[in-house]
Amino acid sequence: MTEKSANTVRPHQQRVGQERRERTRALLIRSAIDVFARRGPDAPVIDDFIAAAGLARGTFYNYFRTTHELLEAVTGELSDEVLGVVDLEVLKYEDPAVRVCVGTRLYAQFALTYPVWGTFLTRIGSAHAVRGKLLDVYLGRDLALGIAGGRFAAGTALPARDIILGSIFFGIETLLTEASSGQHVERMLQIVLQGMGLSAQEAHTIAYMPLPDVGAMPSSIFSTLKQVAPPAARAS
Repeated sequence: MTEKSANTVRPHQQRVGQERRERTRALLIRSAIDVFARRGPDAPVIDDFIAAAGLARGTFYNYFRTTHELLEAVTGELSDEVLGVVDLEVLKYEDPAVRVCVGTRLYAQFALTYPVWGTFLTRIGSAHAVRGKLLDVYLGRDLALGIAGGRFAAGTALPARDIILGSIFFGIETLLTEASSGQHVERMLQIVLQGMGLSAQEAHTIAYMPLPDVGAMPSSIFSTLKQVAPPAARAS
């Protein structure tokens, strides 16, 4: 083989190897969603994940050292992918109240559109899924903006953040497990906005405003998850 041929083959082999590594890592993460959704954040052991992915134990250790490290990868990467799409829409609005509602409703909508991911979120809880991640950062940003501008009569962002995040996770779980109206998240947000000083009419208008159509998640992992049509919010 000539030097020129070797220089052509090596980048190709490197690219193929990198693609194979990315596929294997994605398979582990995809399989982990199901395992964590069924068993929660603390019960699974490494054997659960390698069995679900159909991989060898040594392959697991090529990508993750512990089940906690795998959990962090799943929660961080997938939630941040969703928030990357959601926040592009949120930033189109100047009103912090609209930002909070649009962001919350779109996040919940993705969790209902991909119910295995929604179940995963509610099963692992906010301590793993939210703290220090983009959902926490972006919501805190918009609440602080609303308080600083006098839009929200909340005093400080922290209590409002906790109320909204609790509503998101309990609301997703309710919609996934109980017979509930498609207006469930909107009704919660209307109550939250009223609690932060908006009038009943304005809170209703913002909570029920039409959502932008963001389509499916442009992600190799989300594309493998079963999609369902979430319950549509109707005017009330």
